[in-house]
Amino acid sequence: MAKKLKLGLPKGSLQESTISIFEKAGYKIRVNERSYFPAIDDPEIECMLIRAQEMARYIQNGVIDCGITGKDWIMENGAKVIEMADLVYSKQGMRSVKWVLAVPVASKIKSVRDLRGKRIATEAVNLTKEYLRKNKVKAIVEFSWGATEVKPPRLADAIVEITETGASLEANNLRIVETILESTPRLIMNKEAFKNSWKRKKVEKLALLLRGAIDAFGKVGLMMNVRKKDLRKILKILPALQKPTISPLSDPRWVDITTIIDEKVVRDLIPKLKEAGATGIVEYPLNKIIL
Repeated sequence: MAKKLKLGLPKGSLQESTISIFEKAGYKIRVNERSYFPAIDDPEIECMLIRAQEMARYIQNGVIDCGITGKDWIMENGAKVIEMADLVYSKQGMRSVKWVLAVPVASKIKSVRDLRGKRIATEAVNLTKEYLRKNKVKAIVEFSWGATEVKPPRLADAIVEITETGASLEANNLRIVETILESTPRLIMNKEAFKNSWKRKKVEKLALLLRGAIDAFGKVGLMMNVRKKDLRKILKILPALQKPTISPLSDPRWVDITTIIDEKVVRDLIPKLKEAGATGIVEYPLNKIIL
């Protein structure tokens, strides 16, 4: 029987960005809208779409070997799993998300201490209760099935909600009182599966490639030809991930420079390089950076 790694992919808000990162890492995933079992171009991996909220529990119980879910949901479930990689990305970009305590703009609640005896709506009940316990505050915590932002002030005095930019909270006339937790997706693994050397190595390889894809986000490669007499001037202009690679050309008066830079600076940088004497400037996209 062929070896198989059972991999959980987060269904919902992280689904699209996760599949995009897998593609940059070298894995093509096709999702059929009527199926929870996406196809992947690796015969040794079997994928399943699972809600991020439930992922850690299924991995802990050995239903699947590994998967991606937020640090928040690992903590919410109290799951005993092994974290293989911290993957800093979200639905809208390469950043963490925050669980925040929020109240109506006109509310008199200014801090967690003002929550005593109040009603809080949230999807992260255990995280919220732990937050209150640490602050020695007793309040009513209710599970929210969705549309949490619209519950204050009629259905709740406050909410604990996840946010990436804060725009949805602001649109619902809410203000953030405190940040409870910052969270990023994690590649996690079942403890028994981790003891299987083949599965562990397979997940370690996957972690390496996913981290490489994330590290490459927002960066591009740049190569150019430079006269040796202009080299010092060019190097002063170039920002670099590490030191640029400088290689000799067939003409001993020239060298080739290859470097990695932030994509956002390219449009200002290339004219400066051209003016300083660089020629044959080529910008190219990056899928992975393995440090």
